[in-house]
Amino acid sequence: MKAPAAPQGQLSGTRSSAVYALLLTLGVLDASGYSLIAPVLPALAQQTGSGATEMGILVAAFPLGMIAGFAAGGRAVRRMTSAAVITGGLLLVAAGCLGFILGTELAVFVVARLVMGVGSGCLWLGITFTTLAAWPGQEYLCTSRVFAAYSAGGLLGPLLGAVQGVRGPFAAYLVLVLAAALPVVVLRPPSYAGALTADRRALRSRGFWAAGAGIVLAVLALGTVEGVLPLHFGTRLTQSQIGVLYAATSVLVAVAATLAARLTPRRALTAATVPVVAGIAAAGAGESVLVWIGALAVAGVGIGMANTGSIGLLLDAVPAQRIVTAMVLWSQIGILGYLAAPALGGPVADAYGYVAVAGVVAVAALAVPLTLGRPGRT
Repeated sequence: MKAPAAPQGQLSGTRSSAVYALLLTLGVLDASGYSLIAPVLPALAQQTGSGATEMGILVAAFPLGMIAGFAAGGRAVRRMTSAAVITGGLLLVAAGCLGFILGTELAVFVVARLVMGVGSGCLWLGITFTTLAAWPGQEYLCTSRVFAAYSAGGLLGPLLGAVQGVRGPFAAYLVLVLAAALPVVVLRPPSYAGALTADRRALRSRGFWAAGAGIVLAVLALGTVEGVLPLHFGTRLTQSQIGVLYAATSVLVAVAATLAARLTPRRALTAATVPVVAGIAAAGAGESVLVWIGALAVAGVGIGMANTGSIGLLLDAVPAQRIVTAMVLWSQIGILGYLAAPALGGPVADAYGYVAVAGVVAVAALAVPLTLGRPGRT
């Protein structure tokens, strides 16, 4: 992958390529922490004697921490260097990993997952704002590649989670997180201080809220797939098999996100609603592995399209130079979906069965056309 040309005075030559590669690698690493938990959920449930509701709380702790991390990161990006924000995020993620390696109780795991979420929120903002500031004029191209890297992280996470037991996956992830801290310090990514500003006026635009509805749908669906359905799949699949299934689904998410860039953001987001809901409903209703494979493939395509459509609407609605406030709030809105998915989906699954969790996703899907309004108004 060829790095985009660097603006004069910021990055050039070999260092530009190295920093760009580092940011993409960090995106892969950050995203793998999201999906790492999915294959481990059945083992965690067995070890702690917990059901879907308790596991939903555990999964929800991560996005709850991310919301706090977005708030902290939003303040930090105006006062600290890129390297400091990214390194701080990595250290928090590492601390959370230790909780899973050393802990044995559900309460410890919940706190550890919360801390990992705070670190992930800081990482996301550090990566995104560094990318926007380092390559002005190429924001959509560069951020689309960052999202592609996050999709690749959705492939790595389940593979790490496929390691048997609870401690093994988090120990492997901890090694990667600590290894990533050194190049951040050595390369010193360019600071975004002064390059990006905040503008609350953007929050009043229809395009911003349409982008918010889109990212809620995408992340709510992802949270349902990763935070609720693994317990259903665990009735027939081993931890390793769940990891492979989720890794394959992540490939489809990445491919769909890339191909959706050929559509307008509005069309990509509108087209995403049906496969997202239908795929999750089929996965919850199905009782065979073949049905689950097909259902997750359909849902993955929808999630990828929703991701691309949402970021496209955001960049259309808000100039990159004034995107700080909009990006922070858009990120917080989106991650609420990842919080709501297990928090609501777990109790719904316990009470009405796994097929019913598609109803939670359907509500978010209905909000998309309402916020989009008529063509030409976003």
